[in-house]
Amino acid sequence: MAEPGGSGPIGPYPPEVDTDEARVEYDKQRRRVLWKMPYGLYVLGSTDHGERRNGMTFNWVTQLSFAPKLVGVGVERSAFSHELVEAGGCFSVCMLSQDDRAIVRKFTKPVDVDLAAHTLNGFPYVERVTGAPVLAQSVAFLDCEVRDRVAAGGHTFFVGEVVDAAFLADEETPVLRMEDTRLNYGG
Repeated sequence: MAEPGGSGPIGPYPPEVDTDEARVEYDKQRRRVLWKMPYGLYVLGSTDHGERRNGMTFNWVTQLSFAPKLVGVGVERSAFSHELVEAGGCFSVCMLSQDDRAIVRKFTKPVDVDLAAHTLNGFPYVERVTGAPVLAQSVAFLDCEVRDRVAAGGHTFFVGEVVDAAFLADEETPVLRMEDTRLNYGG
């Protein structure tokens, strides 16, 4: 069996999947099933409250509680953003317009930051309550302070309390989803 992030199939398997060939085929099918789950596609803003900022394309975010307003985000432990969220104790979730789908490709690697111009990869950002960068062209955003962390395989699931949220565009603007792109992640 391969480790997470490896190139081979990953268990566990149902009892009838009992050969290497069957495991490979089952793993492919399971990935396709997981890719069918609907996901949004976002940019996660992070900072260590020093000179470092980042924006990262991600899709694992969910509301966890109504009172207090809690959201959870999954961030791969090896990601630069993980280091910043851990150090800064905060993150932002930037919701983008479907028309801005090309932007997410610009945030798949650590970004070029211009602190003086307040840009990430040339895209203007603002800082709200926590200081985590919020892309200025977001349809809407959540600004969150980390309240808890949960180890989840190769990721950390950060639980954040929403301390600021707003629409920066018309509330009726359709937001980006994974299926609006050719990207897929997970599985």
